[in-house]
Parts: sequence; structure tokens; C-alpha cells
Amino acid sequence: MAKKPKGLTSDDRSIWQRVAETAVPIQHVPVSKPAEKKPPKKICAEQHPAISHFKAGARAAPLPRKHDIQKDIRQQVAEAPVNMDRKSFQNLRRGKLKPEGRIDLHGMTLAEAHPALIGFVMSSHRAGKRLVLVITGKGKHKDEGGPMPVRMGVLRHQVPEWLRMAPVASLVLQVSEAHLKHGGSGAYYVYLRRKR
Repeated sequence: MAKKPKGLTSDDRSIWQRVAETAVPIQHVPVSKPAEKKPPKKICAEQHPAISHFKAGARAAPLPRKHDIQKDIRQQVAEAPVNMDRKSFQNLRRGKLKPEGRIDLHGMTLAEAHPALIGFVMSSHRAGKRLVLVITGKGKHKDEGGPMPVRMGVLRHQVPEWLRMAPVASLVLQVSEAHLKHGGSGAYYVYLRRKR
């Protein structure tokens, strides 16, 4: 095994010389001494405007909202008020009620899915069905790392919004995420009002 020669070769020296010729010397700037810090003055509560209204034992004001970002669709649906019988709603959430009809929107575009959903809900209501299943799929993650986040599952987010709008809003009593055996977060139970 050959030993490496110590020091720079003639090629290394010529390269280093070319680099050294292009170098610009650093300007040294004198550093000023930091100003001496004075101890903070003690302020009475009456003197400070931010706490002048504070009273011992009083409740604190609620904190302001940190952001106005819309909640995730699962959270919105879960927090929606219950408009149907509580016992029926519990059975619905546990997957004990059997859907009387179903539509699979999975794989459709928004332009295809919207009229299909509206037509399905209206025909189901006309037929006297109470519980239908709308399958949206969970969606694919399409966030490409841009400045604005992209939500996963466009149909999953859009279907609850469509169900809150005319012409089907007056027909829909409750929307809830489906039980795991009926599709879980990739499907919704839509509980319809009684036909009049």
C-alpha cells in the first residue's frame, strides 16, 4: 500500500493560487459595547393600563381566537346538533341501523358527483326511505407542498356542504359519519325527513 505524500501537489498549489487571487479580504468592524441595562421600574397595578381593571378573585376574560381556520370536516359533522331522536342517533352511530339505499360517488369528479347526489337524495325521499348511505371514499393525498394546504378527499369535504344547500337541505334531517362496517370516514349516513 503506497503512502500519500505529505503537503500539496503542484496541481493543488496552482488551484489554490487561482482561488486566493479571487478572494476579497474581510473588513473588520469594531464591536461596540452593549449599553448597561437598568433594572425595570416597579409599577403598581393602578399605573399600568393593561391591568388597571384587574380585581383579585375576578374571572379572566376569554382568550381571543388564535385563528379562523375552518374545522376539519369530520369535526364539523361530529359537532353538528342532533336533529333526530337521540336513541335512533346512537343506533345510527353504532352502525345498528341498516341503510335503505346507497350511492357510490367514489372516483367521480365534482361536476359528476353533485347532480348524482342531489338526484339520489330526492328520489330516495320520494320513495319514503329514511336512511341512505353516501360513499365518498377517503380521498388521495394530493398536497404538493405549495404555500396553501390542499385538503385530502375533495368529495368527502364537499358532500356535507351540498346536503346543507337547496334543493335537498329541507329533506335532510341528519348527516353523520358512517360506522366502520359501512365505510367509516369514507362514507356518510344521511337520515331523511319523513315524506309528507
